[in-house]
Formats: sequence, structure tokens, C-alpha cells
Amino acid sequence: MDYNLLILLGTAIFCGFFVQTVVGFAGSLIALPILLIGLRLPDAIAYISIFYLFSSISLVYKEWKYIDKNVIKKLSITSIIGIIIGITVLTFSQPILLKKALGVFILLYVAYVGLGKIDIKLGSKGTVLFGVLGGFFAGVFSTGGPLYVIAVKNTVEDVKIFRATMIGVLALVTTVRLPTLAVGGLLNGGHLKMSLIIFPVFILAQFLGGYFFRKIDELFFKKVLLGLLCFSGIALFF
Repeated sequence: MDYNLLILLGTAIFCGFFVQTVVGFAGSLIALPILLIGLRLPDAIAYISIFYLFSSISLVYKEWKYIDKNVIKKLSITSIIGIIIGITVLTFSQPILLKKALGVFILLYVAYVGLGKIDIKLGSKGTVLFGVLGGFFAGVFSTGGPLYVIAVKNTVEDVKIFRATMIGVLALVTTVRLPTLAVGGLLNGGHLKMSLIIFPVFILAQFLGGYFFRKIDELFFKKVLLGLLCFSGIALFF
């Protein structure tokens, strides 16, 4: 057994899903740079996708009655197309170019959140475009969330339904991404085995994240998080 991989994977999954539980975003953007210290990008995406599936199962069960199923149907086909394109790019592109692209994506994400998540109004064609782009970035980097936020916000106004629908959309994306990764040869039994070994770390991250969510200054934590993301984005690019 590769204990260095276990330590790296455990650290990345704990940090990523702790942050995801506390602030509700950026889990994969935190976990990916850590995993890339010792893994190829396709392997890192495979591991993150598995743990997002674990997370999605419990969240969809809790929020099912609030999910807007029409939005899910509207984004499903465009997302599948985007995911297939994204994973094809992940399979055949140069790793160094993908790392630089990830760095740029993280910096753009920091700017988007830092500026207060500027509202973008979309028509039906715009929603289709953002569905494809969300699927594409979910396939390449497991980070299509920000684009789906924009698409869903243009359809759903109620905060509770919006949150539940986002959970449903990301669960759909994860469910499609895993078999697509497997068909593309980017996910195998070794990934599943290591993920099951690390699973208690994932549970601990969610438990502690839920506990600290009620204890810490969320605004300060978000500022620190954006600073860390900015640093990791610059490091990946250069």
C-alpha cells in the first residue's frame, strides 16, 4: 500500500470537504491543488468525483422535495454534452496546459466571488451555453459549480429551492461524470479501493465542518479561503 498517497489523499479530501461543509463552495478547488502535488490531474479528478458522489447521495436524500426537477431536466442534456467534451480534453490534453488553465479558472473564481457574485441575466440560449460550460469544467476540473449557480439563479428565486436545486444539478453532474471517467479509462478499481480506505476521513471532515459552521466567523473564514485560493491559482499558473 502506498502510504504517501494515503496521506496526500486524506489531507486533500479532509481540507476540501471541510471547507465545502463550512462555506458551501470551493471544496474541489481546495482539494485539487493539494492532490496535484503528487498525482496526475486525471487521477485527482477521479478521486474528487468519487467523494462528490458520496456527498451527493446524502444531500439529495435530504433536499429531494425542494429540488426543482424542471431545471434538472433543462440542464441534463447540455451538461452531459459538456462533461463528455471536458473529459475528452482531460484525456488528451497536455498536463502542464491543464494546470495553467486550472490556475486561471481559480483566479477567475476568486474574482467572481470577491466581487460579490455579479448577477448575469441569461435567456434560454444563455442557459444552454452555461449548461454546456458547466458540464465542460465539471469534466475537466470537477469545478462547474459557479457556472451552474448563474444558470440556476436565472430560473429559481426562492433561496431554499435554489440551494436544493444546485445540490440536484451537481449530483446529476457527478453521476454522469463517474461512468464517463470509467469509460475513458480515467477511473478504475484502484481509485475506488483507496477512496473506501479514506472514507472515514471524509466523514470526519463533514462532521467537523458542520460543527465549526456554527462556531466560526464565516465572513472572516471566506476571506482567508479566497486568499488561499488566490495563492494556489497563481502557483498553478506559474
